[in-house]
Amino acid sequence: MKTKQSEMKTCPYAKKCGGCDYQGISYEEQLEKKQAYMKKLMKPFGKVNPIVGMDDPYHYRHKVQAAFDCTRRGQIVAGVYEKKSHDVVDIESCLIENEEADAIIRDIKGMLRSFRIKTYDEDTGYGLLRHVLVRKGYHSGQIMVVLVLASPILPSKNNFVKALRKVHPDISTVVININERRTSMVLGERNITVYGKGYIEDELCDCTFRISPTSFYQVNPEQTELLYQKAIEYAGLTGKETVIDAYCGTGTIGLIASRSADKVIGVELNRDAISDAIINAKRNDISNIRFYHEDAGKFMVDMAARGEKADVVIMDPPRSGSDEAFLSSVVKLAPGRVVYVSCGPDTLARDLKYLTKHGYHMEECTPYDMFPFTRHIETVIWMSKNCK
Repeated sequence: MKTKQSEMKTCPYAKKCGGCDYQGISYEEQLEKKQAYMKKLMKPFGKVNPIVGMDDPYHYRHKVQAAFDCTRRGQIVAGVYEKKSHDVVDIESCLIENEEADAIIRDIKGMLRSFRIKTYDEDTGYGLLRHVLVRKGYHSGQIMVVLVLASPILPSKNNFVKALRKVHPDISTVVININERRTSMVLGERNITVYGKGYIEDELCDCTFRISPTSFYQVNPEQTELLYQKAIEYAGLTGKETVIDAYCGTGTIGLIASRSADKVIGVELNRDAISDAIINAKRNDISNIRFYHEDAGKFMVDMAARGEKADVVIMDPPRSGSDEAFLSSVVKLAPGRVVYVSCGPDTLARDLKYLTKHGYHMEECTPYDMFPFTRHIETVIWMSKNCK
C-alpha cells in the first residue's frame, strides 16, 4: 500500500457533517478496511492487489462546492448539508478539501452583505446565491469560481469580481450558473462567463484537458493519474489496437489511450461532454480518435452486426454500474480485453458476475483510495476473453 504513517487530524464538523465515514480512524486502518472489503467482494473472481493509498490523505479534493443559507438569526452560512437534512453546516475549513478553494468560499461569504447579495431560501424560493463551486487545476494551478444563482442578475457583478480577485488574484475565471428551478440539483443548464475564458485547463498523463463548469473531472487528480496509468497498462496496447472508450465523458481515458493505440472510439450520451471531448482532442493534436453522441451499448451492438471488431473495451460507468443491455453488447462485440474502471465496488461485483458467465475471466484487480476518509473505493479491473 502506498502510504506513510501520518498524524491523524481531528475534524470539528464530523458529528454534524457526516460526509466522512471514516473520520476518527487512522489512515492506515482505513486502507486495511477497504482492502479487506475488496478481497471479500472479489473472492469469486480472483486475487486483489494491495490498495494504492495516498502519501498525504488530506486536502485532496480539487473540486469544492458549498451550499449557502442564512440562519434565523441572520447569520450567513456556507458548507455542506447536514446528514439526512437540508440544514447547512457552516464549514470554515475542511480537512479533505483544497485549502485555497475553502478560502475563496470563506471570502465570498464575507463579501455578501457589503454587496447586498442575499442567500437563496429553499422554503420560500426567495434570494439569489444558492451554491459556490470552485475547481483548481492540480498541475496548472488555474482556478474557476462558479456562482450558482437563482436568477441571472448579480448586483454590481464587475465590482464583486474585482473585489474577489483582489483577495485571490490566482482566480482564472468566474462563471455565473443559473439554476431557477426548485430542485436538489446544484447546477442549472445555463452559464454566463463574467471573467476569463469560462473554463480552466489541467494536465493529466501528459494530456491537457478543458474543464468547464459542468464537466466531469475526477476530484482527486493525484490518484486519478495513477488509476488511468494502470488502466492503460491493463489495456495492453501495442499501437495496433482498436479501442472503444465507453462512457467516455470528456474523453480523458480515450485520449490518453490514443497515444498507444491505432484507433480509439469514444461513445457518450451527454452532448456537452462530447463537445468538450472533441475540443480536448484538438487541444492535444490527437487525430486517431472519434467521438460519438450515442448510447454505448447500442453502438457496440451495431458494430458487431456490421462485422466490425474492437480489440479492447475500456468502460468507466457511473456508480450504479452498467446495465445488462450494455454488458450483453460487450459480449456480442467480443473484445479480447475489457478494462473496467469502477467507482462502485458492489455494482462492479454484480457486473463481473455477468461477464464471467459469458466467457471472460478477471486477470487482475487493483483498488485505489480516491476518496480518503470516506467509504468509497475506485477500482480498475483487467478481464480477458476465454483465457481460462
